[in-house]
Amino acid sequence: MDAQPFHPGELAAQARAGISSRGAGIREFMPAQHRDFFTLLPYLFAAGRDAQGWPIATVLAGEAGFVLSPAATSLSIAALPSPDDPADAALRTGAPVGLLGLDFNTRRRNRANGTISLRDGRGFDVAVAQSFGNCAKYIQTRDSARVATMPRPVETLSGLDTSARRLIAGADTLFIASASADGVDISHRGGRPGFVRIDGDTLTVPDFTGNAYFNTLGNLLLEPRAALLFVDFSGGDILQLQGETEIVWDGPELGLLEGAERLWRFRVTRGWRQTGALPLRWSTADPAPTTLATGLWQARTAA
Repeated sequence: MDAQPFHPGELAAQARAGISSRGAGIREFMPAQHRDFFTLLPYLFAAGRDAQGWPIATVLAGEAGFVLSPAATSLSIAALPSPDDPADAALRTGAPVGLLGLDFNTRRRNRANGTISLRDGRGFDVAVAQSFGNCAKYIQTRDSARVATMPRPVETLSGLDTSARRLIAGADTLFIASASADGVDISHRGGRPGFVRIDGDTLTVPDFTGNAYFNTLGNLLLEPRAALLFVDFSGGDILQLQGETEIVWDGPELGLLEGAERLWRFRVTRGWRQTGALPLRWSTADPAPTTLATGLWQARTAA
């Protein structure tokens, strides 16, 4: 176990926030409980980098057991994105990959980052270089059920249309893919419905108190390009966005949403919508206690 497994961006973000973390929970291998956890999941969140170096996020689905762990430093995923998913080409042999296992039923989540060691028609294998768990903060509880689905062709978006704004406005969950020279990471963010503020094609997201690792913000300091993933839990649709970010460390804007310690802005560059992409449907959310302790956006007053 590495007592200081952070890259310069993560260390800079911790220093800017006035927080120091030893990262004692970050390992170069997966402990047995993490390996067992991944095998129970019927879905898995994944991130890569496209041909232009932009992060891109997606979600893979299969029967429980479609993710296996042959060894403490490897995962085998028997699923691939659809060929027109923008993340498909990013998940290639030799490419960096970030994985997030999240069980909405138990609010448990574990991350595994590494490199794709093999891809074939079955799926892909990952050589894991970094593994760690996250707390259950801001994860809403949901039950899932498997359904038959007929995905529609992927729609390309140049910005946020009415349907995209509607999904984001009602979202209590999102996933952000970020990158550094060390690799790719995908992380969960949650809040009360409407915790993402929409201003045209710019989204503002609060940063609540977390594990103090600053993996995402540390990446964004070094590489402002990022990707977001929103899931329509009732309909199985997914919305993928790419854009550039800006971190708001302090100032009066933080007071507009209770619980926000920082903010980050995401300016949409392009996006994709996959209608009916997931063979899963989730129940109505039961908010986490930490989510209920956060606020809603207050109106901004004119200067």
